[in-house]
This record gives sequence, C-alpha cells and structure tokens, in this order.
Amino acid sequence: MLKIGDKAPDFTLKSDDGKEVSLKDFKGKRVLLYFYPKASTPGCTIEACEFRDLKPKFDKEDAVVLGVSADPEKSLKNFKTKQKLNFPLLSDPTHKMIESYGVWRMKKFMGRSFKGIVRSTFLIGPDGKIEEIWDEVKAKGHAGEVLSKLSA
Repeated sequence: MLKIGDKAPDFTLKSDDGKEVSLKDFKGKRVLLYFYPKASTPGCTIEACEFRDLKPKFDKEDAVVLGVSADPEKSLKNFKTKQKLNFPLLSDPTHKMIESYGVWRMKKFMGRSFKGIVRSTFLIGPDGKIEEIWDEVKAKGHAGEVLSKLSA
C-alpha cells in the first residue's frame, strides 16, 4: 500500500474522449486522483456529481480532478455525458494502474467475495509525491471532505 510521502506511480491511460492522459501531463499541479468501482452506479454517480459541483472550488485550489475506473472508454463517455461531468474519466481495463495504487482488492458485497476497486482518493502534490490518501471512502460527502483538506 502506498503511503503519504511516496512518489505517485506514473501512468498513461485513455480518457473518456479517447485521448491519452499521463500523470506527467500535470507536473507542477496538484492532482486529485479518485478511484471508483463502476460508472453509472448509484454511489459512483453521487461521488462524481459532487466532484462536478465542487470543481470550480478545486480549480481555485489549483487541483486537477481525475476519476479512474476499470470501465471501457465508451461507458465512461456515456457516464460523463449523462451526468454532465466537467473533468476527465480514465479507463484502466487491465487494472495495472489501479493495482499500482493498491486499490484493486478483495471486497464483499451481499455475502459474495470478489476483487474490485476499493473507493479511494489520492492527492498528489506538484512534486509528484502523495500528500494525502483517503481509503475505503463513502461516496456521499467525500468530495467536500477532500476540498476541506485542500483549502485548510
């Protein structure tokens, strides 16, 4: 598991618009990387819409918001369009990048165990090091919690 102060694993993933996005594209900026289990599900929709609504405040803090899931690009594009999201969604169908951040883990749901994305968020500083980690977060209210930490 990554810790605060660790160098954030670099990545290059396709976004909802089909373009490649890399962590190095945001050198010198703070990056808010949030991982969510599946596009267009209730919890993920709540979380994404809260980040959407607070994005102007994240912009004021000079923080880039990026959402990451294992969904295919087409699902991300549909989710972004339907929810009018104003930040990139990144697709990692191989789970390679998701695993490098340690959020592909065993989960339990309705008595069933399976591997999946544990809802987590990483704040990466302008120097590429992890400033904060939120692990196993609840969707509702999480974006506000992250913003509070950023503006503290």
